[in-house]
Amino acid sequence: MNIFSLFFIALATLPAVCHATLAEDIIHRADEIRSPNQPFRYTVTVREYKEKAGEAVNTQIFDVSMRFMKPEKGQPADARSLVRFIYPARDKGKIMLSDWYDLWFYSPELRRPMPVSPEQRLVGQIANSDVIFTNFDYSYNAQLTGETACGNSICYRLSLERKTAAATYPKIIYLVEKATSRPYTAAFYSQDEKLLKEVSYQDYQTVLGEARPMKIIVQDARHHKGFTVMEYSDVRLESLPEFYFTREAIQRGVK
Repeated sequence: MNIFSLFFIALATLPAVCHATLAEDIIHRADEIRSPNQPFRYTVTVREYKEKAGEAVNTQIFDVSMRFMKPEKGQPADARSLVRFIYPARDKGKIMLSDWYDLWFYSPELRRPMPVSPEQRLVGQIANSDVIFTNFDYSYNAQLTGETACGNSICYRLSLERKTAAATYPKIIYLVEKATSRPYTAAFYSQDEKLLKEVSYQDYQTVLGEARPMKIIVQDARHHKGFTVMEYSDVRLESLPEFYFTREAIQRGVK
């Protein structure tokens, strides 16, 4: 193979390489909008609806602490969370702990935390893993497949394929606003390409110096009338040492 053949092979692969790099940049920036790259804490209120015009049939409130950080400026990568059950009162004292892809559940009646599945339903269309901010950049390989209209904007359309079987959803079609890098919608698919649910990112507000979605609406693909709303509040940076995110700490009652 001569030098000219090598040149033309390299030239032919250049657009694919550029698209891959752009896709990585898009989801990295969208991740930064969805959650800060520092330890933080927030309250999430989850309401389940059976009908679009009906009242909530189920409400739960969680206090969530997060250490989802990407390696920047000498800071090591981390992906841990602590979910405290606040409401209803009967659930107080229950805790869910995640350490990367491992998830445990604890309640005062248990002698020790027990492992649980990220896919297990928690509230309505919400799985255990859904109350925690997910770094798509870590868990998925991204491919830019084009652009599409989204509301009054233009969105990048990305196809995300999970890097590991430990990630909750095998495939995601992700729309991100081209002008702002804001997440717009995400459609989650099963291993056999069946649509499971669609997520809409709404109510952007300036929080911790960034416009972030403070409401997420989750529509179950199998039950078209039913949907779940997640609303975020009291988002703040907080010193959250690593030892908070251990099974030993939750048994002792981390505050």
